[in-house]
Amino acid sequence: MVKFLKKLGQDTSGATAVEYGLILALIFLAMVGGISAFGQSTIGMWTNVKDKVAAATAAA
Repeated sequence: MVKFLKKLGQDTSGATAVEYGLILALIFLAMVGGISAFGQSTIGMWTNVKDKVAAATAAA
């Protein structure tokens, strides 16, 4: 049992998996932030187009 616990304490593969998980989480959060900003920009662009078309059709 002591031999098993000693071997388990020296195993670092779990730490590597945790580090990769944290890196993946940071990449995911950056992607969500970028997509959200892109979406808001796109919504603003289409709102501007809608307003210009409405103004052009009202003036005609």
